[in-house]
Amino acid sequence: MLTIRALAGAGEVPRVEQRPKGAPVEPRWTALTALDPHSNQSEIGAMFGDLYHNRVLELAADIPHLGRLADAQGSSLKVSRVCGSTVEVDVTLDADGRIAEIAVEPKACALGQAATSILTRHAVGRSLAEIESARDALRAMLKDGAEPPDGLFWELRHLQPVRDYPPRHISTMLAFDAAVEAMRKALGVA
Repeated sequence: MLTIRALAGAGEVPRVEQRPKGAPVEPRWTALTALDPHSNQSEIGAMFGDLYHNRVLELAADIPHLGRLADAQGSSLKVSRVCGSTVEVDVTLDADGRIAEIAVEPKACALGQAATSILTRHAVGRSLAEIESARDALRAMLKDGAEPPDGLFWELRHLQPVRDYPPRHISTMLAFDAAVEAMRKALGVA
């Protein structure tokens, strides 16, 4: 069992850390003002409230299917060059080409972890077309201002405020991009 804690104070960027239950807590803070001493504190506070609201942090703290699959048919590691976030996805497929098992190793910000959580809650039993559709709907919501996805992946709407922060789009997309690539590898589709 993992516990998650979000770390942020006034004017700081929140980070969600996973640690084994019972492990000692060692607070670490990443001050945005250390990166940009001329930053506007009210803008930082607004960004924190918009992007990292309670449901995003809850999702980031509860990611199903953590780990790796020893018998994965397809795997993909996606990396954000902007922030260094990574998400690795392993899948096995059933006879119909749907996800039978999924495992993830996210080393990402709260936004990337929240998206990973939403993906893994609903991925089992989904086809490549369904995962691609969810990925494309997330991308359209972030980049084109489209309405949030509905259906199984409706909770992606909690990431809608990310659209106003383009540098965060990549880390938010990592899990879905990796899942699509892992499924394509498993199906032998380029």
